[in-house]
Amino acid sequence: MPATPPGALRIEEATLRVVGLPLVTPFTIATGTMTDKIFPLLTLRADGIEGHAEGVMDPLPDYLDESLVGSLDFVRTVLLPQILGRSFASPAELEPLLAPWRGFYMAKAMVEMAFWDLWAKSLGLPLKTLLGGTRAAVEVGVSLGIASVEQTVARAVDHHAQGYRRIKLKIKPGHDLALVRAVRQALPEAHLTVDANSSYTLADTGIFRALDGFGLDYIEQPLAWDDIHDHATLQGRIATPICLDECLRSAADTRKALQTDAARVVNIKVGRVGGHAEARRIHDVSAAFDVPVWCGGMLESGIGRAHNIHLATLPNFRKPGDTSSASRYFTRDIVQEKLEATGGLMPVPTGPGIGVTLDHDFLQTVTSQVERLRP
Repeated sequence: MPATPPGALRIEEATLRVVGLPLVTPFTIATGTMTDKIFPLLTLRADGIEGHAEGVMDPLPDYLDESLVGSLDFVRTVLLPQILGRSFASPAELEPLLAPWRGFYMAKAMVEMAFWDLWAKSLGLPLKTLLGGTRAAVEVGVSLGIASVEQTVARAVDHHAQGYRRIKLKIKPGHDLALVRAVRQALPEAHLTVDANSSYTLADTGIFRALDGFGLDYIEQPLAWDDIHDHATLQGRIATPICLDECLRSAADTRKALQTDAARVVNIKVGRVGGHAEARRIHDVSAAFDVPVWCGGMLESGIGRAHNIHLATLPNFRKPGDTSSASRYFTRDIVQEKLEATGGLMPVPTGPGIGVTLDHDFLQTVTSQVERLRP
C-alpha cells in the first residue's frame, strides 16, 4: 500500500445510508406533494475524522433527471470505488475523478461535499473559511408550499412577523394571480417572490405581465427546466427579474444565461450543480455580471442545511436564501445542533467543517438502509 503523502487524506471507509424524515407539514409544489424527506447520507472516514454530506435527489426524477435509486447505484459502483483507498490533499485533487462522468450532478455533489467537510475538519477550520466566506450569519427567507389562498396569506403574515427577510410563494397555472394579489395586500412592503417550478410556457406571458404589478423581487424558474432560450424571450417581455434554478447546472450554463439576459438573479443549489467547487464558480461568474445569487434549498436535514449555510457566507449571496429554521420542516433533526433562524438571520455553525454532529441514536431510528464500503 503506498504511503499517504504529507497533508493528504486517505479515504479508508464510506458509509452510505438512506434516511427518511417525516415533514411537519406536507410540502406541495407544482409537480406534487412531499410528506417525507427521503435522502441518502454519505460519511467518508480518514485519519479518525468523518466528513458528511447528503444527496438532494428525489425518489423519482420530478425536479431534475436524477433519482434516488439510480444515484445510489452510481455512487456505490462508480464513484466510491474511485476514491476508497486513495489519498487526496484537497477537493481540487478529487474533482478530476468526478468530472468525466456525464450527469449525476447530485451524486457527485454528495461525494465532493463530504470530502470538503472531511478536509476542513482535518485542518481545524470551518468550511466557510475554505470556501472564501466570512459572515457569522446569513439572511434567510421562507418558501411556502401550495395551499389555499387563505392559508397561504396567514402563513406569509406569520413568517413575516417572525422576521424572515423574504417570502416565497409556490405557484402553478390556476393558482397564481389571486394568491399573489392577496399576499401583497396583506404584506404591502414585504420582499415577495414566486416560484413556478417550470410549470408555465411562453403562452402564459400574460400572467407574468400581470405579476409585474405586484412588485416581486423576482419570478423563479417559470418555464421549462432545461430551456434557457425561452427564459431570455420571456425576460424581454416582462419587467420583473427572472431567477433561474433548474436550468443552471454549471458555471457555463450560468454564463450563457447571463449573456443572453435569461436571468437577472441566480439560485445556487450546491447539490444541483455538482458540489462546492462548481457552486463557487457559479457565484464568481454571477458576480462578474453583477448579478446577485442566493442559496436555494431542497428540504435538507441538518447536514445539507449546514453545508448550504456555510456556502451562503460568500460575498455575492446578496439575497436571502431558503435555509430557514429546521423546525419548520422536522420535529426532530438528525444533527445535535439546532439550526434555527432569529429575526431572519441564520447563525453559521461554529467549529471545524460544517460545524454540526450527527445524533446517532436518532439517526439509527430513521435509517432504512445502511452500507459500509472499504477499499
